[in-house]
Amino acid sequence: MAGEFAGGCGDASTARNWACAAGLWHDLGKYRPGFQKYVRLADGENAHIEGKVASRDKSHSAAGALWAERLMEQKHGTAGKLAARVLMYLIAGHHAGLGDWHQGLRERLAEPESQRELADALAAQPPAEILHGAAPALDSLRHIPGGLPDGFALWVRMLFSCLVDADFLDTEAHFDTGKPRQRSGFPTLAQMHAAFNAYMAALPDGMLHLRRKCVAHRKLHPVGRSGEKYGA
Repeated sequence: MAGEFAGGCGDASTARNWACAAGLWHDLGKYRPGFQKYVRLADGENAHIEGKVASRDKSHSAAGALWAERLMEQKHGTAGKLAARVLMYLIAGHHAGLGDWHQGLRERLAEPESQRELADALAAQPPAEILHGAAPALDSLRHIPGGLPDGFALWVRMLFSCLVDADFLDTEAHFDTGKPRQRSGFPTLAQMHAAFNAYMAALPDGMLHLRRKCVAHRKLHPVGRSGEKYGA
């Protein structure tokens, strides 16, 4: 589902590859026996959310983040380990929110408890298609909308929104299959923009008409008394 949501996020193929990897690995820690035990005892829409219970045996977001780092380094070397931070931000923060790297995420993932999350999850032997089926190519980072570094921060935040929305909507669909269909059929942004322009164009003359004329002429150079254009 994360890949589907990412389709409209900037360059579709670039965003989709990274969002799919995050979507595939973000719940890797749910293979932990502690999480499986808890979710069977506390079935409900919020059962998967970290922080709802005190026990850290249920925590699961660190496992996927650490796995992303490990696999990206195996496939792409040092550059892959650095690029994996994109996925680590998304996965580790999909319940708590995006955090800083220094004095934040880096220290959290280095904790023995976080390392235990990954070890517990891998010991449960997740399917190979989950573990090895998603590592994105590094050259796709060259196609981030806005380029590096200006567009990078916004791109990561858009991917984060895709992952979080997909996670909650997927959970919602599991508990209420009819609810997602209530959100279907909405017009696209392009359709709403066209409808807005048509509505504004049909408004009667008067002050709004004067304002439209001002907007239409906002790029013209000012003209002096002699007819000379200033700034020309």
